[in-house]
Parts: sequence; structure tokens; C-alpha cells
Amino acid sequence: MTLAYFDAAAGASGDMILGALVDAGLPFEALRDSLAGLAVEGYALRCERVMRRGVVATKLHVELLDTPAPHARHLRHIVELLDNSELPPEVRAKALSVFQRLAEAEAKVHGTTPERIHFHEVGAVDAIVDIVGACWGLALLGVERVVCSPLPVSHGWVECEHGRLPVPAWATQELLRGVPTVPLDLEGETLTPTGAALLTTLADGFGRPAMTARGIGYGAGTKDFGVPNVLRLVLGEPAETASAVVVVEANLDDMNPEWYELAVERIFAAGAVDVTLQPIQMKKSRPAVLLRAVTEPERRAAVCDAILRETTTLGVRYYPAARECLERTWLTVTTPYGEVRVKVGRRQRAIAHLAPEYEECRACAVAHQAPLAAVYTAAQSAALALLDETEAGWRKAT
Repeated sequence: MTLAYFDAAAGASGDMILGALVDAGLPFEALRDSLAGLAVEGYALRCERVMRRGVVATKLHVELLDTPAPHARHLRHIVELLDNSELPPEVRAKALSVFQRLAEAEAKVHGTTPERIHFHEVGAVDAIVDIVGACWGLALLGVERVVCSPLPVSHGWVECEHGRLPVPAWATQELLRGVPTVPLDLEGETLTPTGAALLTTLADGFGRPAMTARGIGYGAGTKDFGVPNVLRLVLGEPAETASAVVVVEANLDDMNPEWYELAVERIFAAGAVDVTLQPIQMKKSRPAVLLRAVTEPERRAAVCDAILRETTTLGVRYYPAARECLERTWLTVTTPYGEVRVKVGRRQRAIAHLAPEYEECRACAVAHQAPLAAVYTAAQSAALALLDETEAGWRKAT
């Protein structure tokens, strides 16, 4: 898995994200040629190496070929632009999600609906190129997961179409709802709406990840804030570390057995990654059940609430634990019985496990009156045939 970590210590903007991608190894010509499939004219894309307070970085320029009046676009215009382009479906979907978040933020500020919002500066040619280019650049680099540092919030004022506004701009602040931020004692706008929309939409998480770095790039900003105005991008692979989980338990000796099915379902819905029921014997030789749920630390309170609400226990206990998992991806394979998804588990890049999806195998077995084991074997064989023959370490399921 290729992981991209954006370290936005000095802020971020659309052109800084593009510059960081190019500096980290994205061929500039490939980016420029790819954007030619976008139905946007009147601009030229240029990059150069610059120095920002002792740090060499790449500066991306979206140069307008003329100076027309600012072109205000509605969300439907952006949708049409993307739909009529030659963008790959996954890139088009990500770009649209970024614009959708921008529209929702602007609509919240101005008290209207996303469909009625004029994008103003955000709908300008340079911002469209920044957003689509960033989504496409990540795809070209094969990035599968994006993580970002907490986003810095500076202070001061910025001039825009609505006049003089405080920093962060109204839309930027809306985009930061629910996102970790850190104060940055700098005067001026260090985080633009476009930069905030891209990072808050594309990031799968915030905080410094454990990873093995393979490439590093620096995207340059325009202004001099007295510090290196660069966005650092680290490309690599997730480090194999044990992740922290919380185990939540309860002993149940007076619960109607018919209630367990729905209780377990709702505990999973609350955020548990695993729920088990184990027979135990309590005081006075009373038979009982040990309910054990495993969850991420941030979902612990919700899982505790679900157990207390859905079972007869008067209390729960919980404690931290460590968990180590295989890296997991999915394949869809075609078998004589139909299509089946197969989960591929890897450790240190070697295939360790192939697990066909049970419900899909079951449906194929029922539809063709075939043994379930035959469907499983066919799905595993088809998955193995699709994988790189040089990958070693696969253990055939027994």
C-alpha cells in the first residue's frame, strides 16, 4: 500500500499540494498531459524550483492566458465539467467530492443551498486545475491512503471578492469542522479554502503515521511568512506496528438467549470490530455468557453504551490491548459459479491468506446447487491466477 503523508506545518494551498506531488516524483509532463483531457481552456501550467527560507521546493504556476472577469460557477457547472471530461471515474469522483464539500461550506456561511452557491474564486480556472490535478496526481503516484498532520490556523486578514475577511476565511473554518487543528502564530492566510477542501476530503486520518518513507517532496507557497513556506509530502508504506484497541467485557447470567442476536448486531453498529460470546460458569455454579467486544479507542464509549443498553448487565469493564493485522485488499474474481470477492491478506508484501467472501460464495453455491467448498476453492484459484506470480508466501487454506 502506498501511503501519502502531508505535513502542513506552514499551511497548504492547492498549488502547494500540486508542487509537493511533482517534487515527490510525479512527472510534470504526465500531470500536464493528463489535465489536457479536462475541458478547461485559457491557462498554462508551469513549474520551477525555488528556495523558501533555505528549503528547495517546487512551485507550480497556473498562468491565465488572458484576464477575463472572474467566472462564477455553480455546482452543476462543475459537475458538467467533470462529467464531460476524460477523467478516470475514480479521479472524477474524488474531485467532485472536494467541490461538494466546498459548496456545502459556502452554503453554510451564506445561508443557502450547495446548488445555489457561486464558487467565486474557488470556481476559477486555477482552483479547478489544482483540485483535479491533485486528485489525478495522487492516482498517478498510486497512492491508496492519505494522512495529514493537524492543520495550522493562522490569524490576520485576507482580501477576497467579498472584501476583507478574517483568517481563517469563513469557508475554510467550516471545512475544519471535526478536523484537528493547531494554532500558528503567523500573520496572513496560510491555509486556503482549496487547500483545506482537498486535505479534509482526501485524508483518511490526521496525525503522523508510522511509515517507511520512500520519497519526499516539498511544494512551495507564494508568500514569505518568515518561515519555510512549504508543504512537505512523504510517500512510503505503512510501518508494521501493533495498533491499539480496547477490549470491553461483560458477564451475563440472566439474559434471554433470544436477545443476543440483535444485541451483537447493535454492538457492531456502535463501532466494534469484533464481538464474541463465550460460555462461562459464575458463582453458585450458574451458567453464563462472557460477552467480549474489541473496538478502536475512539469508539469505546459508544460500544460501552450499546452493551449497557442492549444487555442485562449492570456494568462493563474495559482495558487496552494491542492488535497486529495483515494488510488487506480486495479482488473480484470470476468463477464457474459467478463473481466472488476475495480478501487478500499480506505480510511484508507476501501473500499470507486468501479469503473468499462467505455470503457471495453461499449465494453462488445455492444458485448452482454446488458444494460451498467447491465455490471457495474456485474463488481462491481464480484470485491466485490474478496475482503476481512472483509474490511468495501464500498458504493454501485447509
